[in-house]
Amino acid sequence: MEMVLLTALGVGGATIFGSCIGFVFKGLSHKFADIVLSFAAGVMLAAAVLGLIVPSLDYGGKEGLLITVAGIFVGAVCLNLIDKLVPHLHKIVGAQEEEEAHRNANLNKVLLFVLAIAIHNLPEGIAAGVGFGSEDVAQAFLIAGGIALQNIPEGMVIIGPMLAAGVTPKKTFLCAALTGVVEIIGTLVGYFAVSISTAILPFALAFAGGTMLYIISDEMIPETHAHGNQRGATYALLVGFCVMLVTDYLLG
Repeated sequence: MEMVLLTALGVGGATIFGSCIGFVFKGLSHKFADIVLSFAAGVMLAAAVLGLIVPSLDYGGKEGLLITVAGIFVGAVCLNLIDKLVPHLHKIVGAQEEEEAHRNANLNKVLLFVLAIAIHNLPEGIAAGVGFGSEDVAQAFLIAGGIALQNIPEGMVIIGPMLAAGVTPKKTFLCAALTGVVEIIGTLVGYFAVSISTAILPFALAFAGGTMLYIISDEMIPETHAHGNQRGATYALLVGFCVMLVTDYLLG
């Protein structure tokens, strides 16, 4: 349990760490942000497939194939429904950048911005927690590490728009920290859910993998290809995927 709690703090703390970097380097170029985010997308892609979906198949066996497939789609559909309630992350960022250009502070949009990130962080946290249910600690750490790595650039990009909208640095940091706390809660929820009943483990693993695949395809890749850096972003994703692949092989 202590290991899970420390991991939850690490996953959530990565967002806070990223926000601290965002305060120091407010003028990061789109190219740099796209490369970093693409690398994180590659890491998450490998973590979703190798750390969640493949173990789901292993635990479910041939009879559990439909459970794995169903879990992937249910996870994706759940995030799709969430996206209908709150705007897409990259659309909110774009709106905030537009506000920066016009120097027009809008607190409501800022709150919506924070809410969107917090809601998207919840299933990521659940994925990290579910990983520990497989009792493969090395694999669980790989999943959590991939999610934490993705949280760093996410924490970086939310600082500038909030400051531009007129939010004080103190409140901006608190809002960024809140999104990290949501991920900590999600990690604990995922862990306790599979601890209560191991029967749901194959579905829970696939569900978590589906949510991660959805985030990668619907949020991360479109964002990294929106500023003319798609070639570098593609190779960065491949590098991130291979780093996780090699790490998984060496630890396996």
